[in-house]
Amino acid sequence: MNPVQAPITASRPARSLASLDPLRQDALLAAGLAVLASAIAVTVGSGRHPDALGWALLLGLHVPLVWRRRAPLTVLAVMITLIATYHQLDFNHSAPTAASMVVLYTVAVTGGARRTAFIGAAVVTLMLLLKIRHGMAGVQVSFQITGWIVSMLVLGGYIRVHRENAAAAVERAERAERTREEEARRRVAEERLRIARDLHDLLAHTITLIGVQTSVAAHVLEADPERLDRTAVAKALDDIAETCRTARGELRTTLEVLRDPGAPDGRDPLPGLAGLDELVKSAGARVELTVRGDGVPPAVGAAAYRIVQEALTNAVRHGGRADLTVRVGVYEEESALRVHVVDDGTGGAGDGPPGFGLVGMRERARSVGGRVDAGPRSDGPGFEVSAMLPLRDRAGDEWGTGPGRTLGETA
Repeated sequence: MNPVQAPITASRPARSLASLDPLRQDALLAAGLAVLASAIAVTVGSGRHPDALGWALLLGLHVPLVWRRRAPLTVLAVMITLIATYHQLDFNHSAPTAASMVVLYTVAVTGGARRTAFIGAAVVTLMLLLKIRHGMAGVQVSFQITGWIVSMLVLGGYIRVHRENAAAAVERAERAERTREEEARRRVAEERLRIARDLHDLLAHTITLIGVQTSVAAHVLEADPERLDRTAVAKALDDIAETCRTARGELRTTLEVLRDPGAPDGRDPLPGLAGLDELVKSAGARVELTVRGDGVPPAVGAAAYRIVQEALTNAVRHGGRADLTVRVGVYEEESALRVHVVDDGTGGAGDGPPGFGLVGMRERARSVGGRVDAGPRSDGPGFEVSAMLPLRDRAGDEWGTGPGRTLGETA
């Protein structure tokens, strides 16, 4: 041996029996039981010592145990035949006992209760037929052996049920883990969607307002440079600065919530229908607003506010100097809040790439069980948005009646 390899070879851990594959384990088991049976055959037990045929039968009946897990019924049939022949020749009757108990245990642990009971009854019947010729002594021995047979079958059945229960418990745990992972992924997806909606509503509306206010300032500067209305220019610039400050504060609050999910949400709830007046005043367009209805649940009011905000943003961005009509009202017969926004410009049919405004409106409507229809007007130029928002959920309870923020919205 190479002296360099000696320490490495010595340091390798010996392979344990559990690390062997089942076939090798059963081969070692069969060999061990054969040695035990041989020792019993020449020392204790009733019957005569085996001759050449007896040794062949005794050692041969242990060979099928190598495949006991792969084909338990076949192994049982072969071993019963060999054991019956061995006993009929009146060789040592105690020698094959251990091997027969192992195969009965294997049959019980690998099969159902009905099959196990049938095989047990068949084995006991066969044993009685073999022992009946010995008279009362044979009956007494039969009762003893029957006790061992029943014990092995019950033990095998118990182990089988225990394994099945353990496997079922593992499967339930894995299924619960998959459910938790799917729920976590779903919540992450919903949170990402909510963040996308919040940031879109915040940034899109703010950028649109800044664009409108900048256009006003530019118009004042270009209208009559010699008679410059400094007050109007200063007001437009102040409005831009105030819009930027407000947006910056809201964005900072949103980012703080995202960076530390465990921190309390310091964002203000959406104003709902009560905030529509201020919303249309800052829209940068001529808006006719009609609001009818009181007692709207906070969640429904927040959804309506966002839908109107996005509709105004789209109209100002794509519709040019469009005039808008906004009607919001509660329809008691339908137990729903209707939102209708119409402009006379080009509406949402802009030339730029499609955005996420309409998608966000539909998602907000679905969050309270409602729907949104949006598209070009059929009676002339412009764009219209129509939303139907139920005031109650399917269980009959009002949406968002609990305290705190509704729908996870950002003000």
